[in-house]
Amino acid sequence: MYISQQLKQQNIAEYLLYMWQIEDLIRANGFDMEKIRKNIIDPYPITEEQKKALEQWYQDLINMMHDEGVMKKGHIQINKNVIVWLTDLHLRLLHSPKFPYYSAAYYKALPFIVELRAKGADKDAPELETCFDAMYGVLMLKLQKKTISEETQKALKVVGDLLAILAGYYIKDKQGELDFE
Repeated sequence: MYISQQLKQQNIAEYLLYMWQIEDLIRANGFDMEKIRKNIIDPYPITEEQKKALEQWYQDLINMMHDEGVMKKGHIQINKNVIVWLTDLHLRLLHSPKFPYYSAAYYKALPFIVELRAKGADKDAPELETCFDAMYGVLMLKLQKKTISEETQKALKVVGDLLAILAGYYIKDKQGELDFE
């Protein structure tokens, strides 16, 4: 909760990847609040009051996952909304002549996005979701200490650069600092 709040303000891309990881942590703990409390909440160096708030946050996420039918896979609507917002911003940036640097980053990443989609990604998912899926997949491989090929590292660097630029523009857009006309 505390990390997610900070990430949401500072880097929306990292926030989304973090929230996907939280969804998987909840699944890994069997949606069991006792396990979540023991494995995740209790080790946090925070006050008891903060732990109660964190426990409520996890319980709310569990309820959302249950209500939205994403117990085994998928993402809750609040996380899907981030993809929608970022896709909207992505399209506005691409269609505006004022952001050639962003367009260049996108077209540099596009062959990798096409390749990722061809390798089995959900072809109906927004392109940005494909990018986030790839970033998250590599994060999971790193956590498992698995080898990541040079080709994959190169692709993820380009995709990661695109998402980093988009995240920066997201903050500026939220602050009303972007002019698309």
